[in-house]
Amino acid sequence: MRPLPELTPENTAFWTGGAQGELIIAFCGDCDHAIHPPQLVCPKCWSEAVEFKTVPGTGTVYTYTVNHQQWMPDMPVPFALAVVDLDGAPGVRVTAEVVNTDPETVRIGQAVRVAFANVDDVWFPQWEPAQ
Repeated sequence: MRPLPELTPENTAFWTGGAQGELIIAFCGDCDHAIHPPQLVCPKCWSEAVEFKTVPGTGTVYTYTVNHQQWMPDMPVPFALAVVDLDGAPGVRVTAEVVNTDPETVRIGQAVRVAFANVDDVWFPQWEPAQ
C-alpha cells in the first residue's frame, strides 16, 4: 500500500483528475506558465490567477531508473520509474511508475502516455508506452 498525498486546494485537481482519465496541471492565468508541483501563486509572475487545465497526457521519457530492491514485503520488482517531459505543459516533468511493459525496455526519449492507478480518492499517474 502506497502512502496517499494529502489533498489540498492546490493539488486536488492533479490527484483526482484520473477519475475522468485526465491529467490536470496548474497554469498561471496571467502569464500561462505551467506550475508543477501545483501552487496557488505563480512562481514566475507572482499572480494568484492560477487555473487548472487538462493536458494531453502524453510525453517523453527524460530519464528513468529500474528498481530491483524490494522495499516492502509485497512490492513486486523489478519496476521502472520515469521522469517524463509533459506535452502541453512546457517545463513540467512528472515522475511516475512505468506500467504495461517490461521495465528493462524503458528508454530515454521513449514516447509514453498517462494511465492511472486508483487508491481511495487518489488517482496516481503512471506511464505506459505510447502505441
